[in-house]
Amino acid sequence: MRQCLVRKSEVETSTPIIAVTEESLPGILAKLGDQARGWCEANDFAGKASTVLLVPSLNGGFAAVLFGVLEAGLPQALALGSLAKTLPEGDYHLADGFPDPEQAALGFALSSYSFARYRSKDAKERRLAVPDDIDLERIGTILDGVQLTRDLINTPANDLGPEELAKSAADLFEAHGGSGRIVIGDDLLEEGFPMVHAVGRASSRVPCLADFSWGREDDPKVTLVGKGVIFDTGGLNLKPGSSMSLMKKDMGGGANVLGLASMIMGAKLPVRLRVIIPCVENAVSGSAFRPGDILQSRKGLSVEIGNTDAEGRLVLGDALTLADEEKPDLLVDMATLTGAARVALGPDLPPYFTDDEELAEDVSVFAEAASDPLWRLPLWKPYLKYLDSKIADINHINTVGTGFAGSITAALFLSRFVENTESWIHFDIYGWTPMEKPGRPTGGEAQGIRCLFDLITEKFASAK
Repeated sequence: MRQCLVRKSEVETSTPIIAVTEESLPGILAKLGDQARGWCEANDFAGKASTVLLVPSLNGGFAAVLFGVLEAGLPQALALGSLAKTLPEGDYHLADGFPDPEQAALGFALSSYSFARYRSKDAKERRLAVPDDIDLERIGTILDGVQLTRDLINTPANDLGPEELAKSAADLFEAHGGSGRIVIGDDLLEEGFPMVHAVGRASSRVPCLADFSWGREDDPKVTLVGKGVIFDTGGLNLKPGSSMSLMKKDMGGGANVLGLASMIMGAKLPVRLRVIIPCVENAVSGSAFRPGDILQSRKGLSVEIGNTDAEGRLVLGDALTLADEEKPDLLVDMATLTGAARVALGPDLPPYFTDDEELAEDVSVFAEAASDPLWRLPLWKPYLKYLDSKIADINHINTVGTGFAGSITAALFLSRFVENTESWIHFDIYGWTPMEKPGRPTGGEAQGIRCLFDLITEKFASAK
């Protein structure tokens, strides 16, 4: 995605992309001339938002691209992304006065993404030349993180097992000078990760836990925990086929925290970064954990299993306990955790949960500014009663009523494994774009991490 953006000073010739509205179009056409005016009339182009018209030139090329934007002062979001795969091959630039050129460039680049591991890539090259005052290196850092996230989610489980996902974390940290380890197989029991082991033991591919760090030890501690279920059959509570078809994306939480880690390390932010990803496959075999089983956890809590298809919160419980032992300044977990979140808010608007009011407000502000939509849901403590168990310390699913507050009760379950960290936030993401939008091609998606990158940059870099 980086390659589709260049500096305007590095391009000899390029076609201008001119922002127009219904009100400004007549004045712009007056400058372009009678030929452009006639072309607009012939094509019924009125400058409505998100409409596009290529204006031909006398030499057989294009004189301009007219792109309808919203009224002045309204957010343009990533709208320019709609041009990334529709324009003819060639170089383009944003004409003077184009609103929010940095966001426009980001939208164009995000839409240029394609997952080409298993098929030939679009041979057409469309580049956007951006003004020299835009921080192209920062945009590139964001794009690298988003591309890593999308590539990992889009990779099918036959090529991305638990060890391959853990190795992706190892490779990323090694590239940036970080270090860490991978705990594999029965060593998970020896080192105190019984729920990670229980969820992953039924697969022919052994479970593991990736734990990597980067940065100076005396810098503020930022820890990211991601759900790394590379495929979820539902276990013995087997999913129907229609619910299993997209389960390669169930490691989307792990993919997103790796994308965010890539941004943080690429920007060399002054933080002590730690990433923890429990990597498992929830499979079916004679060694699979069962409904009604009682699992021990790293925290010391005994957990009654209500449904084996709610495995993500189990592996996160052990991983969050490990993270919380260090008491980081900020603890973030991300997971494709509940269908209830999608019922409530749909695929494009992930909920987040935190009791840190300042952090909650910051996420809301930065999410809107980055066009990275998020919505806060409450950690409603009275619903903890829904997780009561008669024979264990806690049940991992709602025992009161099917369908009641599923995303909230999942977040409340996770909260039982975080007691030392003051700033903890949980994101229940979908990790997938089902319908293509500007800046968001269909397929694996980075959700929340552009917002978090901006927030962490502001919170910790500005504090230095």
